[in-house]
Amino acid sequence: MTITYRQTKIACYLGYITQAIVNNLAPLLFVTFDKDFGIGLSKLGTLVVVNFIIQIAVDLLSTKIISRIGMRGACILAHGMSVAGLVLMGTLPMIMDNTFIGLLIALACCAIGGGLIEVIISPVIEAIPSENKASQMALLHSFYSWGQVAVVLLSTLYFVTVGIDKWFILPVIFAVIPFLNIFLFIKAPLAQLVEDGREMKISSLLKTSILWVMLLFMVCSGASEMVISQWSSFLAELGLGISKTLGDILGPCMFAFLMGLSRMLFGLKVTDKNLKPSLMICALGCILSFALVAFSKAPMLSLIGCGLSGFFVGIMWPGIYSLSSSMLPKGGTSMFMLLAFAGDIGCSVGSGLVGYVSDIVKRSGYSIFESIVSFSDNTQLGLKTGIIIAMTFPLILFIGMIFMIRFIRLRKIGKRIS
Repeated sequence: MTITYRQTKIACYLGYITQAIVNNLAPLLFVTFDKDFGIGLSKLGTLVVVNFIIQIAVDLLSTKIISRIGMRGACILAHGMSVAGLVLMGTLPMIMDNTFIGLLIALACCAIGGGLIEVIISPVIEAIPSENKASQMALLHSFYSWGQVAVVLLSTLYFVTVGIDKWFILPVIFAVIPFLNIFLFIKAPLAQLVEDGREMKISSLLKTSILWVMLLFMVCSGASEMVISQWSSFLAELGLGISKTLGDILGPCMFAFLMGLSRMLFGLKVTDKNLKPSLMICALGCILSFALVAFSKAPMLSLIGCGLSGFFVGIMWPGIYSLSSSMLPKGGTSMFMLLAFAGDIGCSVGSGLVGYVSDIVKRSGYSIFESIVSFSDNTQLGLKTGIIIAMTFPLILFIGMIFMIRFIRLRKIGKRIS
């Protein structure tokens, strides 16, 4: 009987939608948490930090988890924790005296589920037999973007029609998706990424120079993605003077939509052969998009730059996953764990760098770029300065891909001569 992996692919797509839900729903409710429960900005910041620490810990522990319960068990556990986190988000703050602890428990469960999904779903899809794995990986990651867009739009629609005072029902509704996906993963056929006993150990991977290059690329990819994703809403409100709701739609929602569109288009067009040039072009496009955001005098052009950066950054994360898998075919799940870890570090560094630089410039009122950027106040000057400095990340990826392409080309020429 022929094994069909259609159910497996659907389960993986829903897995990335689940990750988008657990990562993006809570931040949309931060203002509500503050108003309804008196949770200040410092505690909300603590929730973000704890979420990041837990995801990093899950990245590092994922190989041990998978070795104990297997890939199928890990998929089921990831979605089970996501269900628990979303249900608890809608219930614990309403029944516990210490609302902050209730939210902390709920978001910790979400972080465990989301962190596991990040590590395990990509190798599951990579293991499925396919002639074009790069295309398959890009299409998979597009579903995270579509999930992010859906979370923002559906949540906004819910708040407008049902009312923000009924917010606690929304996480429970979203929990239906990971709950149903558990049953898909129970029956879905899972292929082996690497044959038993042939997967490289972490110690061996860490001795491989190409892995460190891939880890650097992942840091740059994660940082490039978060620079605009995390700050686009703020930039839209700051530059255009619009409401928070419209800022979310024109900022992160547009970013996520164009990122998903690029991943879908690359999923249709990219091949294993043109992957490296595609990554190089995307890195260059990302640099130019950042420049448009930072240097444009027209606020609307800056907003267009935000959207374009989403389009160009979209292929980076899945593209580097596919490139790593092709260059280290025996890397296995451990390799994906290390790549996810590096990507999460990049996400934190990218967003944090912009915030840190922005704060320094805002306080001092001075930037070495103030003569070449348009700004209305120190806050805007600080944000644009941070984005300019963050252009370093896609620049490193661009230069790295040039050297990699040239190195591979020279090595092929050397083999022909010898």
